[in-house]
Amino acid sequence: MTGYAVASSESEAGTLTIEIKSVNSRFLDLQFRINDDLRSLEPDLRTAIMGAITRGKVEVRLSFGRKAASASQQLNTSLLADLTRMQNEVLQHFPGASAMSVAELLRWPGVIEEAQIGQESLQAEVAALTAKTIAAFVDSRKREGAALEAMLLARIDTMEAIVKRITPVIPQVIAQFQQKAVERMQDALGLAGHGNGASLTRQEVLERIRQEVTLYGIRIDVAEELSRLSAHLTETRHILKKGGQVGKRLDFMMQELNREANTLGAKASVKELADASMELKLLIEQMREQVQNLE
Repeated sequence: MTGYAVASSESEAGTLTIEIKSVNSRFLDLQFRINDDLRSLEPDLRTAIMGAITRGKVEVRLSFGRKAASASQQLNTSLLADLTRMQNEVLQHFPGASAMSVAELLRWPGVIEEAQIGQESLQAEVAALTAKTIAAFVDSRKREGAALEAMLLARIDTMEAIVKRITPVIPQVIAQFQQKAVERMQDALGLAGHGNGASLTRQEVLERIRQEVTLYGIRIDVAEELSRLSAHLTETRHILKKGGQVGKRLDFMMQELNREANTLGAKASVKELADASMELKLLIEQMREQVQNLE
């Protein structure tokens, strides 16, 4: 899921900044943008982030901006002493030569030194700032997770309403077929009697009707699929409410829900069941797209 956090800390030498942002991804993909002089800190930063999140395409930026103020700069007095000595020696040989100006001295390479921060101190600062940034980053993902949870629960409510709506249809479909089957068999009996001079007994006709209705009823009966759909939806709701790392468990539930919705569509004998199967599959696909972003 998406998330964003940035934090900075000030030191005598400059400003340390860590920025973490992520977009949706089924797996964890870490990318680092780090100044070369801070590259040695990447392993610790990677370990800290991997300990906090398991999914998402995550980009991490670690930078150190040196201060432009004089507090972060100092004069190289040793180099200035050497320049003074050498200038005096030159003036002894060339008394008419001009002495170096202050501006020229300040522009001399190495005269102005940047304040340096120790490696141990820098590592400690990065570790503290990393913890702060990751905490804010996780909080931002939790807020999005809450919104995704509400969306998924709404889809579950809709799917449960569909199952409830179509459950009473199954006995009606079988009853309607039984009536039509009786009429067809009675017509067939009359044709057989006129064409062959022989007819089936009433008991044989009733037995044929019973067999045909039973076989067809088994083929179109989706009560078991609807029961499993209801159970899977209940479990999915439970997983969401329980919280924690739910991504992979919800992935599995989406597979199970989709399997039952497909079977319902394959057994659909009336338009209402076929439409319900399509509605369910669309809702499951919407949920699947979001579930892949959850941890």
